[in-house]
Amino acid sequence: MSKAIEMKSAVVSEIVEKLNKAQSVVVVDYKGLTVEEVTDLRSQMREAGVDYKVYKNTLVRRAAKEIEGEAYSNFNDEILVGANAIAFGYDDPVAPARILKGFMEKNPNKISLKMGVVEGEFYNEEKIVALASIPSREVLIAKLLGSLKAPMSNFAYLLDAVAKSKEEEA
Repeated sequence: MSKAIEMKSAVVSEIVEKLNKAQSVVVVDYKGLTVEEVTDLRSQMREAGVDYKVYKNTLVRRAAKEIEGEAYSNFNDEILVGANAIAFGYDDPVAPARILKGFMEKNPNKISLKMGVVEGEFYNEEKIVALASIPSREVLIAKLLGSLKAPMSNFAYLLDAVAKSKEEEA
């Protein structure tokens, strides 16, 4: 085998490993980004534990064919064209979509979400945008705790008010 073929097969193996390991994969069209914007995006991704990488489309299509299931069958010649980058989310399945959507809002017309796979299910552009609007796990837990705390604290205030009114009567 030639050296070029060996290098390409190594990259395909790397992509397959990442696709299998990731809880979510988001494909983004990244035309027109400056070096500073790419650096900012990559640092945001790194902080969230997300891999953000640019691969050749042909290598990504080859890797997608090696993965079982229908989720990656949409990584084909029709959709996976142009300048694409892939964000691999390992811990938080919503993190790549949320970071990319936030970046899109700050830098309009620079990037666009194309598609993704979240926990083995294919997501088109609309589903990815909807997924990105889900708050983080920490925010959801804080909201849950806040909603649980409110009735208890209201009950405590009620008991305190009853106790004070009884003291005033006596």
